[in-house]
Amino acid sequence: MHVTVDPRVLYFGTPVVLLSTCDENGSVNLAPMSSAWWVDQSCMLGLDETSQTTRNLIRTRECVLNLASPELAHAVDRLALLTGSRVVPGHKLRKGYRYERDKFEAAGLTEMASEKVRPPRVAQCPVHLEAVVDRVHPFGEEGSGLVAVEARVVRVHAEESLLVPGSRRHIDADRWDPLIMKFCGFYGNSRNVHPSRLATAWGIPGA
Repeated sequence: MHVTVDPRVLYFGTPVVLLSTCDENGSVNLAPMSSAWWVDQSCMLGLDETSQTTRNLIRTRECVLNLASPELAHAVDRLALLTGSRVVPGHKLRKGYRYERDKFEAAGLTEMASEKVRPPRVAQCPVHLEAVVDRVHPFGEEGSGLVAVEARVVRVHAEESLLVPGSRRHIDADRWDPLIMKFCGFYGNSRNVHPSRLATAWGIPGA
């Protein structure tokens, strides 16, 4: 039997991305996000227009989408309520966000040089997508505070163990198990793998 529901969020399950960008001083920002989807060689990123990541993307037009594995859920969760904005927006303050200058150190992650863009990759992530921004669109109803960023992938790096043997063009779907955010909870191999500070901040039970 179906019932009419009013979900707090519509995160039915999307890959967790650690998005690396550079700010106006050249410092690196690293932000977890999961509103991402891909078509061909491009992806669409749904972001808060007030975030430091969004400002960096608009200014530099470069980023790296680092795709996390379930083993990195603890590191992603450390970043969940951190922001690279020195002045924390009110709606984030109310959820418990605080400013953090060095997100890599805070998460216990390692920078790795990129080849086509300035922002570094996350060494521990099994897949890196270096990308450039093509367009930025307002998203949702007027005043939503959201933007949709079109990013075009210009270089892909993947752990060799994820590839179909003998191929440089095909990732083996049976070997690739991405960290998934499902209703603000962290999932891998269809099970919850780590408590989520974000779920607590959003008042979502069971994640």
